[in-house]
Order: sequence, then structure tokens, then C-alpha cells
Amino acid sequence: MDLFDKLQGRPSPLGEFTSEGYGYYTYPKLEGPLGPVMKFNGEDVIVWSINDYLGVGSNEEVKKYDAEVAQEHSLSSPMGARLMTGNTSEHEKLEEELADFVHKEDAFLLNYGYQGIMSVIHALVDRNDYLIYDELSHACIVDGKQLAMAEKYVFKHNDIESFEKQLERAHRNKKDNSAILVVTEGAFGMTGDLGILNEMIALKEKYPFRLLVDDAHGVGTMGEDGSGTGTHLGCHDGIDLYFGTFAKAFALIGAFVATNNPGVVEFLKANVRSQIFAKSVPMPIVKSARKRLQLIKDNPQWREKLWENTNMLRNGLRDMGYNVLPAECPVTPVLTKGSTDLCQLIMRKMREEHGIFVSGVAYPVVPKGTVLIRLIPTAAHTKEHIKKTLDGFEAIKERVFAEAEKQKQKMTA
Repeated sequence: MDLFDKLQGRPSPLGEFTSEGYGYYTYPKLEGPLGPVMKFNGEDVIVWSINDYLGVGSNEEVKKYDAEVAQEHSLSSPMGARLMTGNTSEHEKLEEELADFVHKEDAFLLNYGYQGIMSVIHALVDRNDYLIYDELSHACIVDGKQLAMAEKYVFKHNDIESFEKQLERAHRNKKDNSAILVVTEGAFGMTGDLGILNEMIALKEKYPFRLLVDDAHGVGTMGEDGSGTGTHLGCHDGIDLYFGTFAKAFALIGAFVATNNPGVVEFLKANVRSQIFAKSVPMPIVKSARKRLQLIKDNPQWREKLWENTNMLRNGLRDMGYNVLPAECPVTPVLTKGSTDLCQLIMRKMREEHGIFVSGVAYPVVPKGTVLIRLIPTAAHTKEHIKKTLDGFEAIKERVFAEAEKQKQKMTA
């Protein structure tokens, strides 16, 4: 059979949304300058679907600086992988500043978050090792697991009994040359809950292992100083490898992994294939990341505003009777009874009747049977944006709740 013919008939988990919903449910175009208000289908909409948590991407000082460094260096410099010809003092300074920010001794800069953590996992473990991960881990962790040659065990989401069971299983089967790597998230980006880091770390004495935490949604937003979920939970020292991305609070491209063991960073620099065989992060992005990091440290009021907006939005939705998950980070998920139809109804009505751009999430981004509207509050949103959004949800509430009841009866029939 011809490969292309085979692909034509292969179903997608997104079903009809990959074709009939293209440009609306999938691959929508938000246009104009990045910010809480953008254009969708030519109309201004208040946007709740962009992970620019601190409003850094629309900050005028940042935009001006970005233009200056792009003019100074161009996006071409430096050329080559860092291992060969792409290393600079700016790259190394950024690594030092990132390590200091997240209270670790050393850090390694990565080109992208997704490919970065995949390659880090792949580099860390070999065929004699054991990899244990949370069942709701992001796709990048799942793909890293697929690359890794280690034996893999999965535990139920945030279930300490299930986690300990897998730890005990790994220790029972391990050989003298076997090691155990546990991977979880600091803040889960779809459900908004935090990883049970304290409980997991407490088991290190009984079952020694190393812990890698992907804190993509926590770096910059969690903890008194923005240094992440481990700081927020008071267990940061128990995190052996801390992974952060620039794609959320920094509103940029890139990522990093930090640890208190410089020897591990030295190992990663020589073994993370997505860095060894890829062009170095361009100089304008490196300098912009340094600028953004400094501004995040200098402006704690951005985090305060983010949480003020989060609580105002979340409490308003709950007061109306919407089923908002008990999220512990700014991510605000609203469940839609497992109904794709109900999710689409909310998206259409909010976008077309009220000028509010919200996004739905379904399998394979979340487990089968879960469908939700995911709202992302930012520090750039104003009280007026939140009020208008809540007014929109209030206006469609009767129709939404009636549809939810209809779906419930349909499922129980």
C-alpha cells in the first residue's frame, strides 16, 4: 500500500475538527499585536487563550528592546551548534542568571521546551534504568518516555499510593547498575493542579530516586519570587532537576534545565542530542530572555496582578454555577460535562455574540471523556476585560446549563 494513500484514510483524534473546524476550532488566527485584545475573523476579541501570564509579550519596554537587539545582531547570529561554533558569553550569562533565579547551582540552556525535555529524558536514562511518570504528563514527557530506553512505569495522576507502588516495583526489579528517574509536572497546564511534590520527595529516603520536574507553567508565576512550584510548596531543594520553559511567563522561545550538580549539567551539554545537532539559540532571543528575566525579578507586582485577575475571574464563574476545577495555578479550567457539543457551543457564543475568545480542550490533549474550556488569565488583563467576560458567561448561562442537563440525560439514558 502506498504510504500517502494510507495516511488519507487514517483518522485523527480531533475528528472533524481537523478539516471542517480548521481555522475556527483548530488553527484559528489571532492577529494584531500580542495582548489581551486581538483580532479574530476581523473583529476585536478579549483573548483568554495565550500563556503570556505576566504580560511580558505586550510590554512596551520589552518590545523596544527586542527590536534593538534584533537590529544589532540579526536572527542569524551565532551560527552553528553551541558545541561547535554557537557558544557566546551571553548564552553562558543567561544560564548563570537562570540558575540563580531558580535557586540551583547550574543550568543548561535549551532551544525549545518540547524537544528540550524529550532529549533531556532520553539522555538521562539507559536500558538498565527505570523511568516513572505521572499519567497526565504533557505530551513532551510522554514522547521523551518513548525515546528513552529505560523500563517505564506510570502512576495514577497525583496518587501517592500508586506512585509508591511503582517505586517499590522498580526497586524490587532493579540491578546494581540500575537507577530510577521520576518525572512529573510542577503545575499541570490543563487541569491547573500542582504536582504532589512534597509527598513524592518524602519517599526518597525509603526508595532513593532522582526527581525531574517540568515546571513550564510554574516558572515566573509560582512562589514568592517566581522561582516556581517547588518554592511555592516549600520543597524546592528536593527537586534534583528543574525544567522551565520561556514559552509561558517569558513569552519567548527556549527553555532550560537546572540542578545543584554541575557534573550533571556537564553531562547534558555533551549528550542532549537536540542541542548537539541543532543551531544555537539566536543572540536576540538570548539577550531578550535575559532582559525579560530581569524585568520579572524587578516587577513582583506583575505576579500579584496575575493572581488578582485569576481569583476575580475564577470566583465570578463559580458564583454563577460554572464547574471550575480547583486549580492551584493561574490556569482556569471550566468543565463541560464531557461534551464536545457543549464545549463548541460555549466557544461559538462567546466568540461571536460577546467578543470573547475562549478555547476548548479535548482528547488527546486531555484524557478521553474530559472536555473543558481552558481560560488563561494574565497580568495584562484589566478588570473591565474580566467584567465583560463574566457578563458574557452570564448571558449564555441559561442555554449552557440547559444543554448540560440535556447531555447528562443523554449519557444516563
